[in-house]
Amino acid sequence: MLRTERHARILEHVTAKGSAGVEELSRMLDVSGATIRRDLQQLHALRLLRRTHGGASVGTFGLEAPLQYRSERRRPEKVAIARAAAALVPQDAVVGLTGGSTAMAIARLLAERGPVTIVTNAVDIAAELILHRDVTLVVIGGTARRESYELVGPLAEKTLAEYHTDIAFLGVDGIGAAHGCTTHDQLEAATDRAFTENSSHTVVVADSSKIGKVTLARICPLSKVGHLVTDSGAPQEELTRITAAGVSVTTV
Repeated sequence: MLRTERHARILEHVTAKGSAGVEELSRMLDVSGATIRRDLQQLHALRLLRRTHGGASVGTFGLEAPLQYRSERRRPEKVAIARAAAALVPQDAVVGLTGGSTAMAIARLLAERGPVTIVTNAVDIAAELILHRDVTLVVIGGTARRESYELVGPLAEKTLAEYHTDIAFLGVDGIGAAHGCTTHDQLEAATDRAFTENSSHTVVVADSSKIGKVTLARICPLSKVGHLVTDSGAPQEELTRITAAGVSVTTV
């Protein structure tokens, strides 16, 4: 198991339970206690969890995990969501893509299918697509966010206003009937909002852990969202409320 995958599983487990011991994590990941202790120390140094005597806890940091860790979480679900999302894209469409591991999976599927025009603010997606002959790539400028590899801020918003997409895929950190779509960062929220405002159809792609969740900065209300693609682990009561707000929901 790669270290980044191991770190991602540790973060997911500690976040779900609130805390975990070294022996517990060692059994779960089938590695030595010494390896787990090194992992916990590294994650503590990154302020992603709090190292405690004998283990680790979520603590009070509440920070957004960097993309290299988040991309390892719920990988099968994200791949299935990406397939269902890509199936919504008409041939020769102009597609908006914000950042995130699910958006990256969608980008790869669309590039293989081609031809397609993709407008994105994610530098990792741009790097992945730039050599594909069937992809017309438009990269939105802005200030780089290390956590998500996205370019955000006023420049990004101004540039997005000059383009129109047929369909935009929005990655979020939370979506629910009460608060709409939210994310961890205010600048990212404003840039994501610009994607929705300049697209004919907005599709939110979010695994089940994000359904009903609320984070710091509001992107948009559900009235701006046409479709949600998620996995079957999403709470049905919340999906019912989202559907009642006028959003089509696909579960995979």
